[in-house]
Amino acid sequence: MSLEAIKSIGEAEERARKAKLEAQQRAEKAADDARRAGNDAIEAAIARAETEVAALKRAADAKAAEDAKELVSSTANKRANIRARAEGRLDVVAGVIVERIVSV
Repeated sequence: MSLEAIKSIGEAEERARKAKLEAQQRAEKAADDARRAGNDAIEAAIARAETEVAALKRAADAKAAEDAKELVSSTANKRANIRARAEGRLDVVAGVIVERIVSV
């Protein structure tokens, strides 16, 4: 082989080595960029999920408080109705007791 051919082969090998190194660096940079983008997307999704969970919790707490108020009101109404019926029957029951005592 001539010196010119050897020199040409050496230059081609050097260009190939540099091209391979540049391609590897671009691939590593692309992988790093993708990792960063993925991490950013994960962090954004976590932030959205935390915000949504907080909103759902507030809504659930408000609904629970509303349901508790309705239950208290309903229970108070039922208790008043039962008391009114019991008081209405009290005279009847007292009469029956007196009648049994007197007839003994």
